[in-house]
Amino acid sequence: MMIPSPWRADFPAIAALQRQDQTYLDNAATTQKPQALLDALTHYYANGAANVHRAQHLPGAHATQAFEDSRLKVAQWLNAGDSGQIVFTHGATSALNLLAYGLEQQFQPGDEIVVSALEHHANLLPWQQLAQRRQLKLVILPLDADGLVDLAAAVHLIGPRTRLLAISQLSNVLGVWQPLTALLGMAKVQNALTVVDGAQGVVHGRHDVQALGCDFYVFSSHKLYGPDGLGVLYGRNAALERLQPWQFGGEMVLEANYHDSRFRPAPLGFEAGTPPIASVIGLGATLDYLARLDQDAVSAHEAALHDYLLRGLAARNGIRLLGKPQLALASFVVDGVHNADLAHLLTEQGIAVRAGHHCAMPLMKSLELAGAIRVSLALYNDSQDLERFFEALDQALELLR
Repeated sequence: MMIPSPWRADFPAIAALQRQDQTYLDNAATTQKPQALLDALTHYYANGAANVHRAQHLPGAHATQAFEDSRLKVAQWLNAGDSGQIVFTHGATSALNLLAYGLEQQFQPGDEIVVSALEHHANLLPWQQLAQRRQLKLVILPLDADGLVDLAAAVHLIGPRTRLLAISQLSNVLGVWQPLTALLGMAKVQNALTVVDGAQGVVHGRHDVQALGCDFYVFSSHKLYGPDGLGVLYGRNAALERLQPWQFGGEMVLEANYHDSRFRPAPLGFEAGTPPIASVIGLGATLDYLARLDQDAVSAHEAALHDYLLRGLAARNGIRLLGKPQLALASFVVDGVHNADLAHLLTEQGIAVRAGHHCAMPLMKSLELAGAIRVSLALYNDSQDLERFFEALDQALELLR
């Protein structure tokens, strides 16, 4: 079965990796970059870099305009109400820590923060540490056999003491879309704030944050085919007003003296210091590229590849999937084989996959696993990538069994 990718040539690194006999299937960790992004970065640096929001000269004006144009493009990509609801951070992890520190004064001892059992460390540890600092209760939503949050249990665990729900949109281990509408609805009944970790979900399809109804949504640029070192925090205006700054420095200040200061509102009030200017401009160029694609065609391509991956894994004895992955990735273990040994043999054959706990150690412990192999797909992957993976997998398992 042939599943070609019409967008493969748009990503120069794929051809470079192929010349090195490398097959890249670790896209949930980070993605390769389109030529449009590379051109934007080169243009910014080659035509005069400058800081933003603080210079009256022409290079500064050009940089500021391009920077704010990108903020508007992110807002449009997410269907935010306006660009002022988009805060640039240094990653999704940074955005989640901003929320945990910026909302700290909203909590009283005994309040509850609710997360799910599948969360990435980035959407667990900030809330765990906040709960310890403020004497809060951290409530864990259990999963069902398919890897979905158990809604019957959630009804009883999201209650009058719940002040915040933080939940991943798409699990980076299980590849399962979570029932956000139901979960966010339960939290809203309790007047709790809601945080959606969209780091994995944002790259698959367009997501309307207004329709979703969350208070905050975060993602990392580098997982959306953009540059690294950049994250996005979307917040409803009323929710952003409840945040306190957690980093202090230049550009965020309205007025300062030696003993007191007043700070700008969002977004600039949460962007202290020089931001990742080139990365922000590059993300804007990446979104321009993605907006030109036929999203239905991309979705159909990803679905076909995912089905091909699952059928290939199911055809091999001793392979056990984690949960029931729905899109873009699959994590699995092999009876009697350590995931690190298998990953090593795949690496020796030029197959780039992820092995280990995938920054979700509590989930792995709950599954009584030391780790798993994860194969994750992107729009530039094709069926030949998976055929090379299956061939390498068969050879590795023949050695290990």
